[in-house]
Amino acid sequence: MTGTAVVVGAGIGGLATAIGLRRAGWSVSVVERRTETARYGTALGIHPTAQSALERLGVDAAFGGRAVPYRGARIRTPEGRVLASLPLERIERKAGRPELLISRPHLIDALLAALDAFGDVPLTYGENVFDVEALVTGHDLVVGADGIRSVVRAAYFGERSGPREVGTVAWIGTADFESGIHGETWGSGRFFGMTPVEPGRTNWYATVPGTVPAGDLPGYFEGWHDPIPRILTETDPAGWISYGIRHLFPALPAFVRAGKVALVGDAAHAMTPNLGQGACTAVLDAEALARNVARHGRSALPAALRGYDAERRRSAQRVAFGSRGLHRFMTTGRTGLRDSLVRLLPG
Repeated sequence: MTGTAVVVGAGIGGLATAIGLRRAGWSVSVVERRTETARYGTALGIHPTAQSALERLGVDAAFGGRAVPYRGARIRTPEGRVLASLPLERIERKAGRPELLISRPHLIDALLAALDAFGDVPLTYGENVFDVEALVTGHDLVVGADGIRSVVRAAYFGERSGPREVGTVAWIGTADFESGIHGETWGSGRFFGMTPVEPGRTNWYATVPGTVPAGDLPGYFEGWHDPIPRILTETDPAGWISYGIRHLFPALPAFVRAGKVALVGDAAHAMTPNLGQGACTAVLDAEALARNVARHGRSALPAALRGYDAERRRSAQRVAFGSRGLHRFMTTGRTGLRDSLVRLLPG
């Protein structure tokens, strides 16, 4: 083995990082504070660049069998008038492949299967990390993939950057019928989205200001175009997931520290969900970190981490900044000006 690494966190970024490092010949272990891998959530958008990264990690076969293409999505007003198209066709033309959607549980299972195939990567559940310094002392490389409240980030990067609320709450769920239309509907201070996720089902998400009980959510979209009211009345609120939208602020000056500590995913750049790039950036982080480590080797690990930081930090932070800006734009109360600007987007 080239070196020893411990990955803190068994989400998408953590599992992908562990796979990449093990493929590079490192001895890897993973620790997760939860008692099992979290499979909550609905559809995740996977951009062609992230698809390519999954291919380089050897996860593409298991992943591709459960993903569906995302095409023909529009931005609409609450009355149903089309304002613009999402740039999915341009993405597909440029990349030669479409954006894909996959349920989070399916992606997690694909990553776990790829990790299990090595047969020698221990994944320990129910382990809260309190002493990051002990991990750093006992391993050549420590990777913080432990989310927006990362203990690795707090220990080695300080607590200046942390979770910041943006004042809105997201709701997500899955309807047991196909919506027939896909895209996002933008209202005043709120929006509603629908995407495919698998045959016969529709992934949906909604954002509203402040704290809203599940029973009140349909009222925020009363009178909106079909099938939005139907989705909210014909799906079981017990299966809905709600969370306050947050992002990491201020942006970190580096994703690496001390020549042997690195951050990936939300630990490094948690963002609002508006661009649908959270999972993609985590996968891209993981693949880039593993590739740089493989290229430089254990003896030049500080150089490998600098290479990872140079490759990923500005790119990921631009996405995070863009997502936060889009959140403000989508939820503005000045809908007339916003809708006029949206109409100027290329179709």
